[in-house]
Amino acid sequence: MPTRQQPVTFDLIRELALKLPGVEDGTSFGTAALRVKGKFLARLKEDGQSVVFRVGFDERDLLLQTKPDVFYITDHYLGYPAVLMRLATASKQEAADIIQMAWQQVAPKRLKETRT
Repeated sequence: MPTRQQPVTFDLIRELALKLPGVEDGTSFGTAALRVKGKFLARLKEDGQSVVFRVGFDERDLLLQTKPDVFYITDHYLGYPAVLMRLATASKQEAADIIQMAWQQVAPKRLKETRT
């Protein structure tokens, strides 16, 4: 019988993100959030069921096309370089990948150079 994967939580996202250079804990619109040197990286939605990540429009379109059960968009975020991830359907690997993608989007060049 296959083992059930550990559910993805904002605590897990925080733990993974804080391993990257420059990531800081914070809040955004009254919910837990993560920033890179003050720039928005991700935040827990008010419903506690989804996380908003800052990603480029091309990356967002690809995620929406390839993994619509995990990633989605609301009308509010259509004009913003962001995508939402459903915690209930995301895998730990998908969470790690989107964190890395978001970090690449917002991290300053000098921080990215420390990762090479």
